[in-house]
Amino acid sequence: ALAGVPRDGDVAIVLLGSWGRRELTSGSDDDVLIVTTGARRPGLRPGLAELQPAFGGASGAQGTFDDIVTVEELATIGLEADSNRVLTRRMLVLLESAPLLGADVHRTVLATLLEAYLGSGERRDRRPPRFLLNDVIRYWRTIAVDFEAKARSGQDGKWALRHAKLRTSRTMLFAGGLLPLLECHHVTADDAPALLLGELLQPPTDRIAAAFLRYEAVDAGVRTLGAYDRFLALLDDPARRAALEGLERSRAREDETFQQCRRLGREIQQGLTALLFEREPLRRLVRQYGIF
Repeated sequence: ALAGVPRDGDVAIVLLGSWGRRELTSGSDDDVLIVTTGARRPGLRPGLAELQPAFGGASGAQGTFDDIVTVEELATIGLEADSNRVLTRRMLVLLESAPLLGADVHRTVLATLLEAYLGSGERRDRRPPRFLLNDVIRYWRTIAVDFEAKARSGQDGKWALRHAKLRTSRTMLFAGGLLPLLECHHVTADDAPALLLGELLQPPTDRIAAAFLRYEAVDAGVRTLGAYDRFLALLDDPARRAALEGLERSRAREDETFQQCRRLGREIQQGLTALLFEREPLRRLVRQYGIF
């Protein structure tokens, strides 16, 4: 459907969400972002209208997706201009994106964002880059805070589904960002950008699986990834997904599908905790850099 779509040389069509994580299910949204390494301009190709025929699903309702953004805007890190929307887009492009068109531009975007974090300030060998680490942690905490804020404000009509995703796919996304940063402990500051770029070009689950193997935590890895696979299978069942989407918070304790999601989320958390807190040097690195 996109074979004849014209594309400027500085533009990438980037898939986020389930597409970006390479774990598409029957109910997944089409989360698309047009990213340019150049400037916003009239006539940038492709435009949203040119892409629309290729995507039949609904996109994220919060305005994060189906838009055009420049890498300069994404690299606005911190202070007032770094809005919730900018932070979300930047983190998703870094942590769970895949190029649909313009793979070379997508790679340049990732490298440029890494340079924005790592290219200035104090650079020290064999240490996780604190600027990026703090932003990844900030994003994870923002997800959790915004989840509760939506629930309290009455804005969240899909509380149960969002709760299930927070305990599973969002947790895996955070772990998939945290682990590569901790791996920088093994390399010099000059080698860290290449290490991170190579890691971030892979899906989050691949990064996590590699860490379980690297630190000889195979049993915990099997439990974690097995639980996540069962969660994705649950979401791929239209009837069970619809039940979650329509479930009210007051009825969640009695709902078997919701309780199964909770159990799967608990298995995922236990497996990741075993990796991060029972294997060296991860335990020491999390203790040293993950809190203060």
